[in-house]
Amino acid sequence: MRLVVQVKLLPTPEQAAALEATLHAANRAADLVSRIAFTQRCFRTYDLRKHTYDRIKAEFGLAAQAAQHVIKKVADAYRALHANIRNGNLGPQGSACRARVTSKPITFRIGAAQPFDDRCLSWQIDARTVSIWTVAGRLRGIAFTGSAAQVAMLAAHRKGESDLVCRDGMWFLIATCDVPDRPITVPDAFVGVDLGIATIATTSDGDRHSGKGLNAHRHRQRRLRRRLQAKATKSAKRLARRRRRKEARFAANINHTIAKQIVTEAERTGRGIALEDLGGIRERVRLRKPQRVTLHSWSFHQLGSFIAYKAARAGVAVIHVDPAYTSQTCSSCGHVDKRNRPDQATFACTSCGFAEHADVNAARNIAARGVAGWAVSHAADDAA
Repeated sequence: MRLVVQVKLLPTPEQAAALEATLHAANRAADLVSRIAFTQRCFRTYDLRKHTYDRIKAEFGLAAQAAQHVIKKVADAYRALHANIRNGNLGPQGSACRARVTSKPITFRIGAAQPFDDRCLSWQIDARTVSIWTVAGRLRGIAFTGSAAQVAMLAAHRKGESDLVCRDGMWFLIATCDVPDRPITVPDAFVGVDLGIATIATTSDGDRHSGKGLNAHRHRQRRLRRRLQAKATKSAKRLARRRRRKEARFAANINHTIAKQIVTEAERTGRGIALEDLGGIRERVRLRKPQRVTLHSWSFHQLGSFIAYKAARAGVAVIHVDPAYTSQTCSSCGHVDKRNRPDQATFACTSCGFAEHADVNAARNIAARGVAGWAVSHAADDAA
């Protein structure tokens, strides 16, 4: 299993200037490589090297490995773009979004992240320093800081490339760690998790993680952004820049907390976790205009990914199930009827009279589908 560890660099002003010049040179070179790739319709790393390697080394002062990484970064960006096109993520052929994206070469922000491998970046874990190549030469002894758990992870499992990132004037290294997979424990049952907006996550045990605080925070941030954009003074723009990631950090912290609680409970009770497969929900759901902002800011994918990676580290099984009609199906008798949901929070079965909170009922249906899905998939594995 691959994880990333982010540590903060503490460079001197001179070191920071050299790092900034390196990122700028690398991303200007990436823009040039991207234009050549787009013009000549040449997207493979090996082919791009023949057209651009010598030129970007000479024009931008990049060392051999840095030039190779710039070319690979561009090739990877186009590979991701073409995968999105194939998967329909940019709309069908002839759509405005797809035409806009494919009509021009990919561009790179002047401060976009740049990958480094062990030839141009070395870690001194015990001393809490790194040595890194820059356009001003090799910089040694750049201090970094991180938690004890992060440093232990780096020392034990760091492998592969690390990305240099500048964010809001602060410098970070994001290192890849290859952690050995933990064997998945065969579950006795499943904890069903129903994801929502009013209630972020509800488990089949009846635990409900309210979204009231998060939604209120998002509304406050949206009102503040609107006021700052309308004011448009220098101080307003400065405050908007400083706060632009505040909402995302707040939501990510809540999702981490919820995911940890769900995985911990599943691990403690020897159960797996059943999640809804909500892929493509934004395209399927039709909402009134005031509700669209709420839906599109709903970070259900992030919460699902947090649960998945925390469960993998704990050896807890995770299965994704079809969420169709889970909110209209009685978890007691299995009767499906739209009238079972008289309102958003209430479930009352019109067949057997069973009553429960609607989200808890849906979570129990998801748990039952998880049991069935696990049995089917592992019966197929056993037969093979």
